[in-house]
Amino acid sequence: MRLVFAGTPEFARLALVSLHEAGHEIVSVMTQPDRPAGRGLSMVASPVKAEALARGLPVMQPASLRHGRPGADEAAEHLQSLAPDLMVVAAYGLLLPSHVLALPKWGCINIHASLLPRWRGAAPIQRAIMAGDNTTGICLMQMEEGLDTGPLWACHSLDISSRDTFQTVHDRLSELGARLIVELLAGFPEPGRQPATQPELGITYAHKILRQDCPIDWSRAAREVSCHIRALDPVPGATTRFQDEVIKVFGATVHDESCDLMSSNMVSRRPGEIVRADRHALMVACGHGMVALEGFQRPGGRRLGFREFLNGRKVTAGQFFESVDGTSATAGELERRP
Repeated sequence: MRLVFAGTPEFARLALVSLHEAGHEIVSVMTQPDRPAGRGLSMVASPVKAEALARGLPVMQPASLRHGRPGADEAAEHLQSLAPDLMVVAAYGLLLPSHVLALPKWGCINIHASLLPRWRGAAPIQRAIMAGDNTTGICLMQMEEGLDTGPLWACHSLDISSRDTFQTVHDRLSELGARLIVELLAGFPEPGRQPATQPELGITYAHKILRQDCPIDWSRAAREVSCHIRALDPVPGATTRFQDEVIKVFGATVHDESCDLMSSNMVSRRPGEIVRADRHALMVACGHGMVALEGFQRPGGRRLGFREFLNGRKVTAGQFFESVDGTSATAGELERRP
């Protein structure tokens, strides 16, 4: 099958590899323009572009595909000249207008990292973990102009454990998406088969992760704090203030509330208070319960395990992690929370 592949980050790279190795003719790979990265801000190619070039596949990098934008009409004309059977899209990151969606013979199929209609939008993996979902998955969706509203060719679920991070779920979903798209296209289009309309119930939106999503609210329950930290691990990283520095926090496990440490005058602990800091654990009180933290990163530094973090500075029980704006909720403030 003659395919155009559109994708940008690591999540999409494995799908490109799988489709190419399955024998499909990749007539063009579309990916976002190179971006400055690193301390030197040198231009860096996307993971999809690097993979495409390594395989000798032609690459397109339009800044936009909307009519009238610089280079957009020329890109659309080139796509039309390629006469693709289908476009496969995975985390491309640019809007595909209706005239581009209509170019391939069988339209465009998106590899989406959620169980639609839950978590339509830009950050479905992070939002699912942050919300405490126990399940996510991959949907193969026939694209239309609406935001992830198209009918579904296939869906497959995947469990989220209490220790999963964005990275671990991302990697499993990337593998799953690559396998499912190859399976779907093996006999595509299957005679008589049509994609199923998405349900009207259960629609949620996975808004893009912004800087204001990163600060940890220690006044929330331990499970919610754990979900928040793991959803942003490793990037962009959940943040808190400690000793006049804004640091990133990684890996958070809800501590068993039945243990002796938890039951010993835990009612007097304030949210954000360090309850334990030794070679065995670094535990922090939350609005209800507490979490054991696994990793930290100071500004300009590398990621450290909690033992390395403790070795590098004085951290003792009774100190506080505070919200990035410098406040720490009191018991009274907790009672006023809705």
